Amino acid sequence: MSNVGAIQDSAGRQGTADHSEGMGYLETLPRRVVTTYIPLILILIVLLFPFYWMALTAVKPDHQLIEMDKVSPFWTWEPTFKHIHKLLFESEYPRWLWNTMFIATCATFISLVASVLAAYAIVRLRFKGAVTVGALIFLAYLVPPSILFIPLATVIYKVGLFDTPLALILVYPTILIPFSTWLLMGYFKTIPYELEECALIDGASRTQILIQIILPLAVPGLISAFIFSFTLCWNEFIYALTFLSSTQNKTVPVAIVNEFVDGDIYRWGSLMAGALAGSLPLVILYAFFVEHYVSAMTGAVKE
Repeated sequence: MSNVGAIQDSAGRQGTADHSEGMGYLETLPRRVVTTYIPLILILIVLLFPFYWMALTAVKPDHQLIEMDKVSPFWTWEPTFKHIHKLLFESEYPRWLWNTMFIATCATFISLVASVLAAYAIVRLRFKGAVTVGALIFLAYLVPPSILFIPLATVIYKVGLFDTPLALILVYPTILIPFSTWLLMGYFKTIPYELEECALIDGASRTQILIQIILPLAVPGLISAFIFSFTLCWNEFIYALTFLSSTQNKTVPVAIVNEFVDGDIYRWGSLMAGALAGSLPLVILYAFFVEHYVSAMTGAVKE
């Protein structure tokens, strides 16, 4: 017995030593610099430099945008707000921003409702062929929009919705629902079945279970699906370019390219100001809900 105790004590000390030794590379400053600080700095530079370049271009005078060989391309000593003023007060950018917000919100809401119902039916009802249906739904997401926009344009034109926001509101769910359904399927699988079975024993209906039990527990998954869908709608270009032609009905990604490019003349100041202003809502959205987004994606991938 004494030998067994000595072996267990030795194994415990060895496990502790191995654990501390495994994290020992962070104890010295040189190793922290090499393994942590330098990679983090490089990642920050790669991620933040595009935003810095957009902001810098948006406040540069026109002559510095053209004569880059005579001035530093990475800084300016003569900032101007002319490009931003032109974007906000001499163009229809506020209207484009509203169009983008309205279309993205409506399409995301429709997609979430459909995805919740589909994911709940596939995962919780356990009908025959549910796994196959889930796989087919996800495969539908892999079909590129460049293949679908031609037949969809024909349908939109025949039903009289061409050049209206409703065209995009009805078309965007075709690319949002498959991925959102797959994501919510993975998250719904993490919710214990026992909760639902207890509710069924107590006489609750499927609708009550979904609304009162499943959805409150799946809030991180819903937020993640909302962020993904909203971002995809906000940045979508092909469908918006195809289905909208009037200047006042365009969305931000299409409008800033069409309205601030005259032939081979690119108004870089206004272009970058529009791109920067258009990206700020998404940055704010991710800043508030990034933890829920990561947790839901982790739960979906685990399944």
